[in-house]
Amino acid sequence: DNAMSLVIRATGYTANLTPVIRKAIWSVDKDQPIVQVAMMDDLLAASAAERRFALILFETFGLVALALAAAGIYGVLSYTVTERTREIGVRLALGAERRNVLSLILRQGLKLTLSGIGLGLLMAWAVTRLLTNLLYSVSATDPLIFGGVALMLTVVALLACYWPARRATRIDPLVALRHE
Repeated sequence: DNAMSLVIRATGYTANLTPVIRKAIWSVDKDQPIVQVAMMDDLLAASAAERRFALILFETFGLVALALAAAGIYGVLSYTVTERTREIGVRLALGAERRNVLSLILRQGLKLTLSGIGLGLLMAWAVTRLLTNLLYSVSATDPLIFGGVALMLTVVALLACYWPARRATRIDPLVALRHE
């Protein structure tokens, strides 16, 4: 294959250059075929299209996974706190202060959450090594991304514990003791 490429650098509005380029080439050799005239930006965009699609797909899956993780954490912790309504009622009936009970539930939920987030971060750190060659302008173990995800999941977990625990501490202890 004796294909040859010609690269021309130009400034300003370059859309009208195609006829000028063809005319210049044919002035040297009338039989010279010109297969394609394209702008460098278009060629670069086409060469990166497949990789860009893969990264958008990874980003979408990552966001869906993050949303599922947040929903899962909320569901599990909310259910756990709701199941402890009777225990909360007993604590309140025996004289525990509402803020102390709320603090206890938040601490326990946060402890569980932080252990899960820690394990998840370790696993994510290990897996990102496989994706290093797909990343541009960001390291595979970017602390801002890892910290942001951990912070968001921690906030979700705190809210997942706080709302049901607050609701449980506001009910009458006798009603909570009868709750099944």
